[in-house]
Amino acid sequence: MRVGMLTAALPDERLEDLARWAEDSGLQALQVAAWPAGSTEPGAATHLDATRCDPGTAERVRSLFGRHDLTLSALAYNDNPLHPDPARRARVHRHLHACIDAAADLGGAPVSMFVGRNPSVGVAADLADAETVLTPLVEHAGELGVDLMVENCPKPDWHPDGYPGNLAYSPQLWEWAFDLGLWLNFDPSHLPPLGIDPIAALRPHVHRVRHVEAKDVETFPDVRDRYGYPGAVEGAGEPGEPWWRYRATGLGEIDWRRLVDVLHEGGYDGVVSIEHEDPVWGDGPEQVRTGIELGHRTLRPLITVEG
Repeated sequence: MRVGMLTAALPDERLEDLARWAEDSGLQALQVAAWPAGSTEPGAATHLDATRCDPGTAERVRSLFGRHDLTLSALAYNDNPLHPDPARRARVHRHLHACIDAAADLGGAPVSMFVGRNPSVGVAADLADAETVLTPLVEHAGELGVDLMVENCPKPDWHPDGYPGNLAYSPQLWEWAFDLGLWLNFDPSHLPPLGIDPIAALRPHVHRVRHVEAKDVETFPDVRDRYGYPGAVEGAGEPGEPWWRYRATGLGEIDWRRLVDVLHEGGYDGVVSIEHEDPVWGDGPEQVRTGIELGHRTLRPLITVEG
């Protein structure tokens, strides 16, 4: 295994500068944010424009990673392939197609995506729709030797009532995705807020994990006991407050020693990529870098087998 980072945490940095800093910090891989240029949604970043990844660009990126002794662990583009607006949905699919093509040109790195959801229909209808619209993407990726994988983020902000807006949030749905030929980009931080033990959920599915994102989570049970797992209901007389928050790896409640051990026991030998979304260490690029370094200090002693 190797330790890397998702570049989206530093959206204004150039990929060249991030590669240099990653090497200097002892990181071994970059998971590169590949949203469309000009994207403004939270968490979006464009460190690689997949629509402009011609052979010359691909060669420059491969050379950059080679100079800094880094692995390209994945391309990340997490938008909603089931968006209810047909025009928006078509743009998402076109860009996913471009990311797959770019990943193939870059040596076959996997591509991380969401299943998404159309909240105006029921879950069963969404799953049937997903089987229709995602299958061509899986087939195209397979033809190019690229693994297409879904992240288990619930994306409640994609649903008007705060319910899961990405239908890949539970082991039941992972297994449904596996049947379509998708892989799992596993992020344990999303599971405790859903009442799921991340280590118990991971153990039987390690063989389908293609990539791991390392992010921690801190929960506040006293707040949960008032609002329940979905959180406060808007319009019910008080603004409410979140009962959990993301933390830098090692500063929350995930047992990283046990989780890495389960990955190792299950034969996983890929990248554990630090995804930084900690509000405590989020006030500007220097704090973000510190948060990433804190995560690296947690993971590095646990990961002793390098590919």
